[in-house]
Amino acid sequence: MNLQIKSNPETLAVLQQHRSIRRFLDKTIPEADIQRIVSSTLAVSSSSHGQAFSIINVTNPENRKKLAEYAGNQQQVIDCSHFFVFCADLHRLEGLASRAGADLTASLDSTEMFIIATVDAALAAQNTAVAAEALGLGIVYIGGLRNNPQQVSELLKLPERVYPVFGMCIGYPDPEHIPGLKPRLPREAVFFQDEYAPFEQSVPYLLEYDQTMKQYYLDRTDGRRAETWSDTMIDSKKVPRRMFMKSFLAERGFPLT
Repeated sequence: MNLQIKSNPETLAVLQQHRSIRRFLDKTIPEADIQRIVSSTLAVSSSSHGQAFSIINVTNPENRKKLAEYAGNQQQVIDCSHFFVFCADLHRLEGLASRAGADLTASLDSTEMFIIATVDAALAAQNTAVAAEALGLGIVYIGGLRNNPQQVSELLKLPERVYPVFGMCIGYPDPEHIPGLKPRLPREAVFFQDEYAPFEQSVPYLLEYDQTMKQYYLDRTDGRRAETWSDTMIDSKKVPRRMFMKSFLAERGFPLT
């Protein structure tokens, strides 16, 4: 059978028009479209075809409210049509090994397997995002679930060797609250040829980007924000966040040996 990969320029347009949507219409996505999205999710690449991720589709309204609270009172978790929680999952592999009489403890305890499962979950989420946006829907990632990962894990009954990486709101964007495209870092600051470029070589591009983002914030907030991208990044990291994650992960079966 002679299969050919076809060019699909429309996909490039979808990718390049991405923006985070936080205001949604009170409208439910048809189940057929959810199935199309999930089929696209499951087609994702994964390390050694291990598919070390799982997704929880949270439909219970009370659980949605709790997750919104755990994430820092993010109303969009309640308002969106569907809320998915993407999990790094080594529980499934451990269960299969146990059934086969194999002991994979040393591998499953390793930092490498933690990275593999986390990356698999992130790749699955990005496939989900692109599929949803291709259908005219909007999404926003909710990393705030890691503010209270133990409570999230208990609420969703996550077993050992599974942890919530982040959530994703999916729904119909409110046309009155669709933000403009947020400028990205210049290509020259992140895309290098053959070897990593010296930092000083990127500085002119970063300074130019700072001014671009400063103007973006001024326009978006009617002058209430005027900081640069560098200022925002540095200020946000002056106080370490979620320093409990290492101990939480160890308790969840990710000792990172």
